[in-house]
Amino acid sequence: MSISVRVIDSTNGCPVADLAVTLHAREGRSWPAVARSRTDSSGKIGSVCGQTLPHGSYRLVFETGEYFAERAVDSLYAEVIVSLHYPGDPGHLHIPLLLSPFSYTTYRGFAPETVAAEKV
Repeated sequence: MSISVRVIDSTNGCPVADLAVTLHAREGRSWPAVARSRTDSSGKIGSVCGQTLPHGSYRLVFETGEYFAERAVDSLYAEVIVSLHYPGDPGHLHIPLLLSPFSYTTYRGFAPETVAAEKV
C-alpha cells in the first residue's frame, strides 16, 4: 500500500503548495513518525512514504497553521490530523484535503494515475 495526498485551499480553489505533511504509524499506544514530506506546486504528494506500507493504522498530520500564518490569515486549526485504518486491498490510498481557515473536508479519493492504470 502507498498513500498519496492532495491539498486544495477551498477559499480560492488553489492548490496548497509547500505544506508540511507527516505520516505516523500506530505502534501499540504510540504514533511514531515514519515519513515527512511537503506538497508540490500542485498541492500533491505522490507517495508520502516513498515505500510500500503494511496494512494498519496511520495518521497524516497536515501543518495547516503554518500555511495560514504565512498568509496572515486567522485560522482555527493549527494542524489537521487524519487518522485512518487501512485493512483492505493492497493498493494505493489517496487522501484529498479541502481546506479553509475554519473548516476542512477529507475523503478517500482516487489518484488520477491509479484510475487510469485500472482502466487498462
